[in-house]
Amino acid sequence: MRGRTLSEGAPSPAAAKRVDYTGAVYGSLLAASVVVGAASLSSFPRLELIVLLLCTGVVFWAAHVFARLFGERIAYAPVSRHEIRRVCMAEWPIVNAAVPPAAAVAVSPLLGLGPVGTVWLALGVAIAGQVGWTAMAALRAGATGRLVVAAGAVNLVLGLLIVALNVALTH
Repeated sequence: MRGRTLSEGAPSPAAAKRVDYTGAVYGSLLAASVVVGAASLSSFPRLELIVLLLCTGVVFWAAHVFARLFGERIAYAPVSRHEIRRVCMAEWPIVNAAVPPAAAVAVSPLLGLGPVGTVWLALGVAIAGQVGWTAMAALRAGATGRLVVAAGAVNLVLGLLIVALNVALTH
């Protein structure tokens, strides 16, 4: 469930229990793109990549919050503090999706990885998150096994396009 318009009233109890994975899928794809962008610069400090991943997630989160609050709702009614908080929380998975790739970068020295290995680890974690969140969303929506696999495959293809971009930019 992405959210409701002001005219729809309160969500049903079943709808209130639904979780929207859109931000997590989008945030994982965004994190993978940030990793590829950093990799194209050749050498980079790990701390810089961690900060870049987390800050990019926060900036895109803020942009999504702003767009949802003002692009969708302000034309209908004033925006309340409750609505601002609800939208901020609904979009927070964009930021959360940047955490696992950032953590992968942080632990990469413990695994003996250099810059190239760090990029591949963070990229793999981001893509795994993207595919995993997609599959979870499909499962929670009651999709058939085939549809879950298809949704995961589509997101895997998107992730592999980012991998191809990484290969093209770094070679």
